[in-house]
Amino acid sequence: MKSYLVLYGAVAAALLMIPGQEALAAARDSDSHALTANEEQWNQDYLAKDLDKIVAHYADDAVVMAPGMPAASGKDAIRRVLKEMVDDPAMSLKFSASKVEVSKSGDMAFTQGSYTMTMTDPSSKKVITDHGSYVTTYRKQADGSWKAVADIATH
Repeated sequence: MKSYLVLYGAVAAALLMIPGQEALAAARDSDSHALTANEEQWNQDYLAKDLDKIVAHYADDAVVMAPGMPAASGKDAIRRVLKEMVDDPAMSLKFSASKVEVSKSGDMAFTQGSYTMTMTDPSSKKVITDHGSYVTTYRKQADGSWKAVADIATH
Protein backbone atom coordinates (compact mmCIF):
# COMPACT_ATOMS: atom_id res chain seq x y z
CA MET A 1 0.00 0.00 0.00
CA LYS A 2 2.81 2.39 0.89
CA SER A 3 4.46 1.86 -2.52
CA TYR A 4 1.18 2.76 -4.27
CA LEU A 5 1.02 6.03 -2.32
CA VAL A 6 4.57 6.86 -3.38
CA LEU A 7 3.74 5.97 -6.99
CA TYR A 8 0.54 8.07 -6.96
CA GLY A 9 2.42 10.93 -5.38
CA ALA A 10 5.14 10.80 -8.04
CA VAL A 11 2.55 10.69 -10.85
CA ALA A 12 0.64 13.62 -9.34
CA ALA A 13 3.86 15.64 -9.00
CA ALA A 14 4.77 14.90 -12.62
CA LEU A 15 1.34 15.95 -13.83
CA LEU A 16 1.59 19.21 -11.91
CA MET A 17 4.94 19.95 -13.55
CA ILE A 18 3.68 19.54 -17.13
CA PRO A 19 1.78 22.86 -17.26
CA GLY A 20 4.82 24.58 -15.78
CA GLN A 21 7.08 23.14 -18.47
CA GLU A 22 4.60 24.15 -21.16
CA ALA A 23 4.49 27.67 -19.75
CA LEU A 24 8.30 27.88 -19.79
CA ALA A 25 8.40 26.64 -23.38
CA ALA A 26 5.74 29.18 -24.37
CA ALA A 27 7.71 31.96 -22.68
CA ARG A 28 10.91 30.95 -24.52
CA ASP A 29 8.95 30.84 -27.79
CA SER A 30 7.56 34.30 -27.08
CA ASP A 31 11.07 35.57 -26.27
CA SER A 32 12.38 34.04 -29.49
CA HIS A 33 9.74 35.94 -31.48
CA ALA A 34 10.58 39.14 -29.57
CA LEU A 35 14.27 38.74 -30.44
CA THR A 36 13.45 38.20 -34.12
CA ALA A 37 11.24 41.31 -34.11
CA ASN A 38 14.01 43.22 -32.32
CA GLU A 39 16.52 42.34 -35.03
CA GLU A 40 14.02 43.26 -37.76
CA GLN A 41 13.64 46.68 -36.11
CA TRP A 42 17.40 46.96 -35.75
CA ASN A 43 17.74 46.42 -39.51
CA GLN A 44 15.21 49.22 -40.08
CA ASP A 45 17.18 51.50 -37.74
CA TYR A 46 20.33 50.83 -39.79
CA LEU A 47 18.41 51.51 -43.00
CA ALA A 48 17.32 54.87 -41.55
CA LYS A 49 20.87 55.46 -40.23
CA ASP A 50 19.31 56.48 -36.92
CA LEU A 51 22.32 56.35 -34.60
CA ASP A 52 20.33 56.82 -31.38
CA LYS A 53 17.98 53.96 -32.22
CA ILE A 54 20.85 51.71 -33.34
CA VAL A 55 22.77 52.30 -30.11
CA ALA A 56 19.61 51.79 -28.03
CA HIS A 57 19.72 48.08 -28.95
CA TYR A 58 22.84 47.71 -26.75
CA ALA A 59 23.11 47.34 -22.98
CA ASP A 60 25.28 49.93 -21.23
CA ASP A 61 28.04 47.35 -20.70
CA ALA A 62 27.91 45.83 -24.19
CA VAL A 63 30.89 45.03 -26.38
CA VAL A 64 31.06 45.08 -30.20
CA MET A 65 33.75 43.12 -32.04
CA ALA A 66 34.27 43.25 -35.79
CA PRO A 67 37.11 42.14 -38.07
CA GLY A 68 40.02 44.56 -38.37
CA MET A 69 39.08 46.79 -35.45
CA PRO A 70 39.58 46.80 -31.70
CA ALA A 71 36.66 45.81 -29.50
CA ALA A 72 34.35 48.68 -28.55
CA SER A 73 33.29 48.29 -24.91
CA GLY A 74 30.44 50.31 -23.44
CA LYS A 75 27.78 52.40 -25.12
CA ASP A 76 29.99 55.49 -25.57
CA ALA A 77 32.67 53.53 -27.44
CA ILE A 78 30.01 51.69 -29.46
CA ARG A 79 28.38 55.02 -30.38
CA ARG A 80 31.73 56.39 -31.66
CA VAL A 81 32.33 53.33 -33.85
CA LEU A 82 28.78 53.26 -35.19
CA LYS A 83 28.76 57.01 -35.87
CA GLU A 84 31.64 56.51 -38.30
CA MET A 85 29.63 53.76 -39.99
CA VAL A 86 26.36 55.66 -40.36
CA ASP A 87 28.17 58.84 -41.48
CA ASP A 88 29.44 56.90 -44.53
CA PRO A 89 26.98 57.71 -47.37
CA ALA A 90 27.63 54.26 -48.91
CA MET A 91 26.97 52.32 -45.70
CA SER A 92 24.16 49.82 -45.58
CA LEU A 93 23.82 46.82 -43.31
CA LYS A 94 21.40 43.93 -43.45
CA PHE A 95 21.56 40.94 -41.12
CA SER A 96 19.34 37.95 -40.58
CA ALA A 97 19.37 35.30 -37.87
CA SER A 98 19.30 31.66 -38.88
CA LYS A 99 19.21 30.58 -35.24
CA VAL A 100 17.64 32.10 -32.12
CA GLU A 101 18.19 30.39 -28.75
CA VAL A 102 16.78 31.48 -25.40
CA SER A 103 18.22 30.08 -22.18
CA LYS A 104 16.06 27.85 -20.02
CA SER A 105 16.11 30.55 -17.35
CA GLY A 106 14.81 33.05 -19.92
CA ASP A 107 17.26 35.80 -19.01
CA MET A 108 19.88 35.29 -21.73
CA ALA A 109 19.68 34.51 -25.43
CA PHE A 110 21.71 34.56 -28.60
CA THR A 111 21.13 34.91 -32.30
CA GLN A 112 23.45 33.81 -35.06
CA GLY A 113 23.22 34.42 -38.73
CA SER A 114 24.71 36.23 -41.68
CA TYR A 115 25.15 39.84 -42.69
CA THR A 116 25.89 41.92 -45.77
CA MET A 117 27.44 45.34 -45.33
CA THR A 118 28.31 47.92 -47.96
CA MET A 119 30.69 50.74 -47.01
CA THR A 120 33.51 52.94 -48.21
CA ASP A 121 36.92 51.34 -47.69
CA PRO A 122 38.89 53.88 -45.62
CA SER A 123 42.19 53.18 -47.41
CA SER A 124 41.07 52.90 -51.06
CA LYS A 125 37.99 55.18 -50.76
CA LYS A 126 36.13 52.67 -52.92
CA VAL A 127 32.75 51.20 -52.05
CA ILE A 128 33.04 47.58 -51.00
CA THR A 129 30.58 44.90 -49.95
CA ASP A 130 31.38 42.58 -47.07
CA HIS A 131 29.61 39.33 -46.22
CA GLY A 132 30.03 37.41 -43.01
CA SER A 133 28.55 35.79 -39.95
CA TYR A 134 27.56 37.16 -36.58
CA VAL A 135 26.60 36.09 -33.09
CA THR A 136 24.78 38.48 -30.77
CA THR A 137 24.26 37.66 -27.12
CA TYR A 138 21.31 39.31 -25.38
CA ARG A 139 20.34 39.90 -21.76
CA LYS A 140 16.70 40.36 -20.80
CA GLN A 141 16.11 43.71 -19.11
CA ALA A 142 13.92 44.43 -16.08
CA ASP A 143 11.22 45.82 -18.40
CA GLY A 144 11.17 42.58 -20.43
CA SER A 145 13.04 44.00 -23.42
CA TRP A 146 16.21 42.45 -24.81
CA LYS A 147 19.51 44.34 -25.11
CA ALA A 148 22.65 43.13 -26.87
CA VAL A 149 25.58 42.55 -24.51
CA ALA A 150 28.03 41.06 -27.04
CA ASP A 151 27.82 41.62 -30.78
CA ILE A 152 30.47 39.79 -32.77
CA ALA A 153 30.92 39.71 -36.54
CA THR A 154 33.39 37.67 -38.58
CA HIS A 155 34.16 37.23 -42.28
